[in-house]
Amino acid sequence: MTQSSSQKREKWVLALPPSIYLTCLFLIPTILMVFIAFRQPGDYGGVAPLVLHDATGKLSLNLTLDSFSYAFSNSFIWKLFLRSMMFSLITTFFCLIIGYPLALLIAKSKKKYRDLLLLLVIVPFWSNFLIRVYAWMMILGPSSALSKVVNQVLVLFGHQPVDLLFSSAAVIICLVYINLPFMILPLYANLEKHDPALIEACRDLGGTNSASFWQVTIPLSLPGILAGCGLVFIPCIGMFVVPELVGNNCSLMIGNLIKQQFLQNMNWPLGSVTSIVMTLAVLAISLLVGFFASRSGGLKYASK
Repeated sequence: MTQSSSQKREKWVLALPPSIYLTCLFLIPTILMVFIAFRQPGDYGGVAPLVLHDATGKLSLNLTLDSFSYAFSNSFIWKLFLRSMMFSLITTFFCLIIGYPLALLIAKSKKKYRDLLLLLVIVPFWSNFLIRVYAWMMILGPSSALSKVVNQVLVLFGHQPVDLLFSSAAVIICLVYINLPFMILPLYANLEKHDPALIEACRDLGGTNSASFWQVTIPLSLPGILAGCGLVFIPCIGMFVVPELVGNNCSLMIGNLIKQQFLQNMNWPLGSVTSIVMTLAVLAISLLVGFFASRSGGLKYASK
């Protein structure tokens, strides 16, 4: 009995710091954001007073659904949201296409090379986020060697020169570069645990290298694929720094609108409503993907 009480106490002690962290930095801000979404914007920014006094002195709560109706009826907001979804899906796709072979290469390499390759994946985190974006601004700039080579090739084939910087392509390139490690690391953690005997068994049964990859490696790595796609897609959809620095007016995302409503227009209710819609949409997509993935045979097999 004493041992059981001690174990429960240890669990509570271990769970207390993350619980406080999530409560203070996630739960309380989320509740405040939901509450602000039902408020009126203030005359000079922020939100209007919660309690109003009429001419007779009667008190009333200043709660409204105007921000919700405006957000759901505004085509520009939905356009930004769909563009953010498209950019996030494209970024996730390219991160998966690039990251899976790299993670597989690292997982199958020798121990002495594996640590070095992992270090090279982590090295970009040692520099500031903005510095890496500014570096891409120099690489994609009109005077850069890359832009000159690309435009010379385009002119050679009879096309007009293009600006690589301040374009949707620049936004996707930077998003892929920034989020690529978040795809590689969970894939590597999954691929490293695969039992080589399963591949050998597939080959003993007459399977080719391609068959063993698609029928054994891919199903076993499905949890890593889902984890990497989630780590890339979810933060990417709310990104606002990259479109603001390397994009143009045709490549702004929903995160730019939220930032504009909170910091420039000072319309906190509309910014809160947009944030809620984005959060619910991402949550719905994640649950939908998780539901279909849990019903797939590959994920069931990988969890055994």
